[in-house]
Amino acid sequence: MYQIKNRIYPAFDKTQKSGVCNYLRALVKQNLGLTSLEILNKFLEDERYYLELNASRFPFLADFIDDEEFLKDTEDYISECIKYYEYKERQRPIIEANKEFEKKKRKFLQEVKMSKEKPTKKQLYYYDRLCKKYSIDKMNVEELSKLDLRNEIERILNEHSDDYKIVD
Repeated sequence: MYQIKNRIYPAFDKTQKSGVCNYLRALVKQNLGLTSLEILNKFLEDERYYLELNASRFPFLADFIDDEEFLKDTEDYISECIKYYEYKERQRPIIEANKEFEKKKRKFLQEVKMSKEKPTKKQLYYYDRLCKKYSIDKMNVEELSKLDLRNEIERILNEHSDDYKIVD
C-alpha cells in the first residue's frame, strides 16, 4: 500500500495527497462489501455533488476529477486498500491468538515474580482479619510467598462465599 501511495497523485502536494488517501481509506473501510469500481463511483459521485455546492473537502479536485490519470490512480489505491483490509481480516485470528498468549505469559510471569516476594503488610493484615472472622487457625505465614498467601486468601473466600450470597 505504501509503494502505491508514493506513486500516485504526482500533481498533488503532500497535504492534498494525504487528505485524499485518508478519505479513500476510510471510505473503503466503510464499504468493504463493494468492489473497487463501485467505491470509486461512490467517491466521484459524492465529490462532484460537493464541488457543485462549493462545499467540497477537496476543492482542488475540481481540476482533476475527470482526468484519466487521477481516475486510474484512485482506482489503484482503492484496490490496494481493499487488499490491505482483507489481509488484515485474515490475520485477525492470529493476532487474537497472540494477544491471548501474551496475556497468559504476563500472568505467568507475574505469578513467578510473586512467588519470590514476601507478602505485603496489607496481605498479612487481610489474612489475619479473615482468619479471625471465620475462626480459622492461622498458618505460619513467614515461609509463605506473596503468591501463596494470595492463593490462601482466595481459598478462604471461596469456601466462605456462601456468607455473601443473598437468599431470595
